[in-house]
Amino acid sequence: VQLQAFGGGLVQAGGSLRLSCTMSISIFSVNAMGWYRQAPGKQRELVATSVTEGGTTEYADSVKGRFTISRDYANNTVYLQMNNVKLEDTAVYYCKATRTFTSYWGQGTLVTVSS
Repeated sequence: VQLQAFGGGLVQAGGSLRLSCTMSISIFSVNAMGWYRQAPGKQRELVATSVTEGGTTEYADSVKGRFTISRDYANNTVYLQMNNVKLEDTAVYYCKATRTFTSYWGQGTLVTVSS
């Protein structure tokens, strides 16, 4: 199982960015998808998750109302729409897929927010 994340870059505070994570398997075959991030000197933290069964989504308090996780089943891709970004959103963002208690990670994509 391979996940490829892309879409990171430099964005000004208050701007928007969309991250993508494409999988080598069908999204229907995973139990959940998620985005995580790791800022310099900090631990990796959960940003958003999407459960396949029921379609439940959850967000970190710090991004609620600003970020949205969504799925493109036709292209086996998960997105993270980031709006009104803040300086503290600067981090390497990772996508993760969970299938039958096994987790798969994509490579990180760097998001840098400038003032």
